[in-house]
Amino acid sequence: MVKSFFLYKTAIKKATLQINKMTLQEKINTDLKAAMKAKDAAAKRGIRAIKAQLLLAKTDGSGKDLDEASEIKLLQKLVKQRKDSLSIYEKQGRADLAQVEIEEIAVIEKYLPKQMDTEALTVFIKEIIAKTGASSMKDMGKVMGMASGQLAGKADGKTISTIVKKLLTS
Repeated sequence: MVKSFFLYKTAIKKATLQINKMTLQEKINTDLKAAMKAKDAAAKRGIRAIKAQLLLAKTDGSGKDLDEASEIKLLQKLVKQRKDSLSIYEKQGRADLAQVEIEEIAVIEKYLPKQMDTEALTVFIKEIIAKTGASSMKDMGKVMGMASGQLAGKADGKTISTIVKKLLTS
């Protein structure tokens, strides 16, 4: 009785560890199954888009496996594409298509790491500016290079660029 309890407890720990260490592909597969069971059309569209891009990236012929950083870049690319489409749809007055893009953005962003807020980002970029000794817009390339490298996956490049411009011009 005691031995079977410990075996059960160890099996639960192993299963919990496996769930926490799931790869993005495994998370996508389990979430797609859940979305299909729940008949959630928006989640299915977003998750299928991610799954398709992952499959394309794995079979692109390079022979390299995707690491976490490249998965994040891939997800950011998907979000950026949808945001671009969203702005076009809003300019054209196509609220129906814009709503589809908004739903897909929400689904895809669930798989991205938490983004830094503007205040924390500004403080971080001020530190980078101090390290590089940047004082004018001529130094923006140095600041952007360091910021983009250190903030990969934590902030959008467009947001970083806007803050760097604001800080270097003030």
